[in-house]
Amino acid sequence: MSNEQDARWSRREVLGGLAVAGTAALIGQKSVQVAGDLLGLRSQAAGAEPPPETPTLRLGWNRRPIDICFAPYFYAEEFLRGEGFTDLQFIAPGGLDALASGEIDVRLAFVAPLIQRIDAGAPLVMLAGQQVGCYMLFVNDPIRTVRDLKGRTIASGPAGSADYLFLSSLLAYVGLDPGKDVNVVGHPDAQARQMFTEGKLDAFLVFSGSATPTAQELQAKKVGRVLLNTMTDRPWSQYFCCMAAANREFIRRNPVAARRVLRALLKATDVIAREPARVARFLIARGYADRYDHALQVLREIPFDKWREYDHEDTVRFYALRLREVDIIKKTPLQIIALGTDWRFLKELKKELRG
Repeated sequence: MSNEQDARWSRREVLGGLAVAGTAALIGQKSVQVAGDLLGLRSQAAGAEPPPETPTLRLGWNRRPIDICFAPYFYAEEFLRGEGFTDLQFIAPGGLDALASGEIDVRLAFVAPLIQRIDAGAPLVMLAGQQVGCYMLFVNDPIRTVRDLKGRTIASGPAGSADYLFLSSLLAYVGLDPGKDVNVVGHPDAQARQMFTEGKLDAFLVFSGSATPTAQELQAKKVGRVLLNTMTDRPWSQYFCCMAAANREFIRRNPVAARRVLRALLKATDVIAREPARVARFLIARGYADRYDHALQVLREIPFDKWREYDHEDTVRFYALRLREVDIIKKTPLQIIALGTDWRFLKELKKELRG
């Protein structure tokens, strides 16, 4: 066993000893209990837990329509209320800066920006992966492999954005440097789409879980060709895209609440995996999505059923390695894992929420 593995197992054993046991009963909302019973998701251990240390939970998001891949974050609302959070606050703008500063307590985010922030010292802690996805790389001929992108022009988000960090990881995986070997341009999505359609770009990285059906429409119109789909193509399909993350101080002060938040998010993820049409209707009814057909397609395509199966730590290690290879982060994967992950609640909930 390597030194990295020795350190990792040692840390796991320490964290395992910190798990919180409770004694008081939880009385959830009847509607949540019924939904949980129907899906076989009702917690068997909830009655042994104390209530959350605080009834207030601050979540961050202010844009509608939402990116469809974040559906668990919003569909979890009823489950969160059933977990004892009677004061749910949605804070704008509620991004990773707000999470790091403690303005919000929990949110979902793509793993690469989380790793970058943790590398820079932000007090963020990843608790669990949520789903697989959500990027597609469209190319024009004659590009046949990712290595063929060398010397080409690729439309992506600006440097530091989630899109750019994913593209950097992708290029690093095949030995290319995003700063030297390709020309990355940060055009707005609509402009990039038009330029790609006109053949003025060699490649176009599209966030397929977006509120706008750009990827789906390019496919329907047979514009370009999908070179990579992270929801289906290895190795990317073997790792999570978004992770549930919390502010470190929130976890320290509220370990019971943190466990309950994660349970609500995982229950919501299970509902999406089993009943995507039900969740698509919810998104439309709440004004989170504009088009039912698009929401349903995205929810059906994204693998929301992997959180029990995949090794969550492997995702962090994989992306940390890629980002370090192109000097976007300085810390090692082991350091990122030690500073910015806490899997103890996930381990408990895997046993409790058996599929």
